[in-house]
This record gives sequence, structure tokens and C-alpha cells, in this order.
Amino acid sequence: MHQNVSRPFRRILDLVLPPTCTGCGCQVVSAQTLCPECWSQLSFLSTACCDACGYPFSYEVPNRTLCGACVANPPPFDHARAALVYDDHSRTLVLGFKHADRTEAAELYAKWMVNAGRDLVMAVDVIVPVPLHWTRLFQRRYNQAALLAHQMGKLVGKPVLADGLARIRKTPSQGRLGRMARARNVQGAFSVSPRHMAKLKGKRVLLVDDVYTTGATLRTAARVLKRAGCGGVEALVLARVVREFV
Repeated sequence: MHQNVSRPFRRILDLVLPPTCTGCGCQVVSAQTLCPECWSQLSFLSTACCDACGYPFSYEVPNRTLCGACVANPPPFDHARAALVYDDHSRTLVLGFKHADRTEAAELYAKWMVNAGRDLVMAVDVIVPVPLHWTRLFQRRYNQAALLAHQMGKLVGKPVLADGLARIRKTPSQGRLGRMARARNVQGAFSVSPRHMAKLKGKRVLLVDDVYTTGATLRTAARVLKRAGCGGVEALVLARVVREFV
């Protein structure tokens, strides 16, 4: 509601309903912000990372340096970046956004994502979120990746195809699956929407999701997009799992 009113009414609204921290809910000066304590607990990723998958290095590296995993098995997307390390502190924000209807946070998170992957965002023609299967979308009522995609589209003036990809097979939750099981779980799960095939052919696509764990979802979706004739696929997520720095 706060986003859809003019500035004078926003001031009145702030008096009646003071803005709160997106993380802990304490009162803050302005909406779409975190309190100092919540902000200090987050680990934002730097530019010292694998050029392909975005896995962070603990030291500065030359441009185009790849991690060992990407040297051994290059990903089908061109580059992937994330705003945050997915840890105990960011998990609360992500899960609240994903499962607890904290959809108002999409604007703030999209800003973080654009800052983390600005070069990727500005190089693409269209933004496409990772889709949910219709049964899960019905249960959840919203696709968190689509909310992030739309907010990024507004921030950078890029078109968004919310249904550019379709999830054609219902898959179990990836939450407790290992790397190999995750890859098998999403095989054959996506297809390019037939009515958008011409719009995507030859275009550079930004693939958007909330969390990068093993990369199985992004890899599978990127392959589908490239097979459909997309000119390139970049990937951008809110947070990524980092088991240990390399």
C-alpha cells in the first residue's frame, strides 16, 4: 500500500502506520529498509567471484577467473550472480518473502539484486522468472521469482515475460535433496511458452530466482531457453548457498 500513494499521503500514512524493518519488524525511518542491526547481520557478496556461476572467492582474482566446478562442468547460462550469502540471517528474510506473504519486500530485494548484477541486467533484452507449477502457485498465491522480476523490470526499464517459461511437471520440493537428486528432480520440468517463442528467439534473457543452492534449477531452465533459440542467458538470484569459500 505504501508504494502506491503520493508523497504527501505517504507522510500521513507513516504517522498512522509507521514503517517497520523488513527483517525484525521494529520501527524504522522509512519503508523498504532494514534496521541497523538486521543490516549488519547480512553478508552481501562482492565482485570477487567465479566469472561463470558467481561462487565467491575469499580473495581478489583476475577478470574471467572460473571456479574448479565451472572449469570441470561449464554451466549452460553465461553468468550467474547473487546479492547475498544464504545463511541463518538472510534465510529469515528469504523464507518470510517466499512463504509468509512478505511480498512488500520485493522492491527492496530487487534493488539489492540489480546492484549485485547490474552489468548482467543492463546487457539483456528481457527478464524471465523461474516459474512455479500451477498447483504450487495456486497454494502459495504468488511466485516470488516473478515478483522480483517485475520489480527489477521497473527499476531498469526492461520488459518482463512472467510466463516466458512454464513449469510443465510438478516436482517435489528441492529443500532436502542432494546435488544429484536436485538435478534429476528438475529434468524435463520446464518448457518455453509457445506464444512467447518468437519473442525470446535471439534475445538475451535474464533468468531470475530467489535462491541458488546447487544451480540445478537455473541450469535446467537455461538449457531450455537456449534450445529455444535465446541468444544468451544470464542468471540473477537474491541469495546463494556458500558452503565454503574457495
